[in-house]
Amino acid sequence: MATDSWLNETLYPEWGQRFMVKRELARVQSEFQDIVMFESYTHGRVMVLDGVIQITEGDEFVYQEMLTHVPLLAHGEAKRVLIIGAGDGGVLRRVLQHNTVERAVMVEIDGEVIRLSKEFMPNIAGDAWNDPRAEVIVGDGIDHVKKAADGSYDVIIVDSTDPIGVGEVLFTDEFYANSARILSARGLIVNQCGVPFMQADELRDTSARRRQFFPHVGAYVAAVPTYVGGYMTLGFAAKEAGLDRIDVATIRARAEAAGIAGTKYWTPEIHTGAFNLPPYIAQHLPR
Repeated sequence: MATDSWLNETLYPEWGQRFMVKRELARVQSEFQDIVMFESYTHGRVMVLDGVIQITEGDEFVYQEMLTHVPLLAHGEAKRVLIIGAGDGGVLRRVLQHNTVERAVMVEIDGEVIRLSKEFMPNIAGDAWNDPRAEVIVGDGIDHVKKAADGSYDVIIVDSTDPIGVGEVLFTDEFYANSARILSARGLIVNQCGVPFMQADELRDTSARRRQFFPHVGAYVAAVPTYVGGYMTLGFAAKEAGLDRIDVATIRARAEAAGIAGTKYWTPEIHTGAFNLPPYIAQHLPR
């Protein structure tokens, strides 16, 4: 159904963005959230959760590549990866691009997000849903982390909404404590920490919580056009020092060995440079 109406994002009460809706594809009230899928004139198809833009076909590669390739290549030997959220399948797809990965477990609480993504945004996940290394669980990521065995994962990637509503429990002390427990000796975790120009408290508070359970806490940035307000920060917490300061040549060699090619945003140079934060962002990290 063609609409040519405006959809206004509701993330910030005083400022935001809007999209002209070419055609509404789906509007579903799931058990957890309001989901809207529509076709735009400028960014391809778009997913909106509780009034907030989550992903567009036009620029999803920026966020997905940086959320995935940075932690896996920083680790260098990740075989077991846990993905929490990311129901569109884009993170799963990029995790599985790494030929070093033997098992990727994705836990998404809202099965409707998976269903609608498969129907209306199939290119984002591609064939990842059918990869034999993938295990897709519709369930509670908090519960999965609580019950997982010690040291059972090398990398945890959290692709959640902001710490409100269904995503709030993924920013708690209990979650980070269990994440540290189930990660291997060189394990690390990444998660989105908002746009610090508008959401500085999200980066500050999340980093302080992670610091209680991980000795090495930092962040890196990605410029995602539809996450308005400047750089998006991705929180980085590791058990081993120096994983956020690996040189370009090493990252390039690891990417080649893992079979990573054809990226549209991530490069070895972008990887290393992303950890060099502007002072207005770095000031919110623990010292």
